Amino acid sequence: MAVVFGGRSTEHAISAVSAGSILAALDPDEYEVVPVGITRSGQWVLTSGDPAQLAIADRRLPEITADAGTAVVLPADPTERGLVVLDASEGPRVLAEVDVVFPALHGKYGEDGTIQGLLEMAGIPYVGGGVFASAAAMDKEFTKKLAAAEGIPVGPYAVLRAGVTLAEEDKERLGLPVFVKPSRAGSSHGITKVTDWADLEDAVATARQIDQKVLVEAAIVGREIECGVLEGEAGGAPEASLLAEVRVSGHDFYDFEAKYLDGSCEYDIPADLPERVTRQVQEYATRTFTALDCAGLGRVDFFVTPELDVYLNEINTMPGFTPTSMFPQMWAATGLEYPKLVSRLIRTALRRY
Repeated sequence: MAVVFGGRSTEHAISAVSAGSILAALDPDEYEVVPVGITRSGQWVLTSGDPAQLAIADRRLPEITADAGTAVVLPADPTERGLVVLDASEGPRVLAEVDVVFPALHGKYGEDGTIQGLLEMAGIPYVGGGVFASAAAMDKEFTKKLAAAEGIPVGPYAVLRAGVTLAEEDKERLGLPVFVKPSRAGSSHGITKVTDWADLEDAVATARQIDQKVLVEAAIVGREIECGVLEGEAGGAPEASLLAEVRVSGHDFYDFEAKYLDGSCEYDIPADLPERVTRQVQEYATRTFTALDCAGLGRVDFFVTPELDVYLNEINTMPGFTPTSMFPQMWAATGLEYPKLVSRLIRTALRRY
């Protein structure tokens, strides 16, 4: 099997950290693993797969570079089903047949349906959602539209496509504060909390450095609650984990530094919610998973207001797998430890194909 990580998105480093955790969890007696890193420019290279080199150390983020190993490509040819080594001295040669791929990639070119399309063309099973689910979940506009069509509550928002500014009637409808974010990004990259409309233009410009389509969302006062979802075993209904609550100190919101660098977040698993609300969140999570036609896994994020109303925030089809990531922590608390979680995802991918 191959674990693919890094990539061209702003989430390059977090993908590498996720992959390091996955590689450390795989039993070498059960899996013959090929670690494939993708540089920020898009070059595929064989790497050592050393988890220590893929960890965050003293706020230093890991980076996949072209000199990390031998260049490889994955042909979009279902008769090959393997990686091809590009060796300048020997010429191209097939490395090995790949039975399954774990694309531990976050963000653009990894979680948005693009690599999923390549793997579909190559005829190789892979962990996680397919082309449509990955693309729809990556785009926050369409996540909200599909969820709303299923009767799942979403907060007020406006979409700013390229060249569009926020209308005055939308400002009145949304109120302040608002969160301005790229429609297709993750790990809280490019997000700004706006408390004065005079700062909106700069916030939109920041988001558009990542994606020309921008969402402006009304701030929902409430608690940040997350739920892990797994595809049911043997094709059964999707399963929801125990819930987690994220509590942030020293930051205005759950941004990149709070998530990965500062250690300023605390988590409660299970979240301290009334049983009725817990069941509601879990139901909305599995319904969102189904509405987007997801497969394998997903982490669904919600806001719960002081009045105990529940609103969908977003869904991640390849959530973080770092040691501090919520998805594996929620499933560990539910009774599925990290190595077993990784093995289940691989088995699910192979069964689906």
